[in-house]
Amino acid sequence: MSGAAAAIGAQIRLRRTQRGMSAAELARRAGLGKATLSSLEAGTGNPTIETLEAVALALHIPLTDLLTRDTDAGPVHLPSTPAAADGPTRELLRRIGSGHSLELWRLRVPPHTDLDGVPHAPGTVEHLLVAAGEITAGPDDDPRLLGPGDLLAFAGDRPHRYRTGDAPADVTVVIASPVAG
Repeated sequence: MSGAAAAIGAQIRLRRTQRGMSAAELARRAGLGKATLSSLEAGTGNPTIETLEAVALALHIPLTDLLTRDTDAGPVHLPSTPAAADGPTRELLRRIGSGHSLELWRLRVPPHTDLDGVPHAPGTVEHLLVAAGEITAGPDDDPRLLGPGDLLAFAGDRPHRYRTGDAPADVTVVIASPVAG
């Protein structure tokens, strides 16, 4: 079993279970035999691009989502960067693959507030972009201090929190949850 095949198999299994789909159902939707899908998920198959594309389409995700090796790299913290003085500054902060339901929230947290985040559905990722103030946020076991312009993305399906100090915080929150197939 190659490392790539095992990583692809893990992604297929993860995405299928996130959607509450049985292996038989995914095989049917992708037009594959159950044994073929089983060998893919076990990391012992040698799929063609066409086979992986059929699986990705059945899961409603881009093909590239099956080729990623990092399913939970932990929190992604991007500190703010200065704007260019001579024109617009554009930065890609985070790609959110298809196959997700997106919610966009504005969170305003008063000073000296400690707010517990309730874990969302499996596979959910929260993205925080601080507009003003400072906030300590993220997974309970790895919170980060964020200031204006900072971005934090973390697994929202685990216990997490938001905490302010002496000043209020204004935060844009994007919640990306897997769509059930």
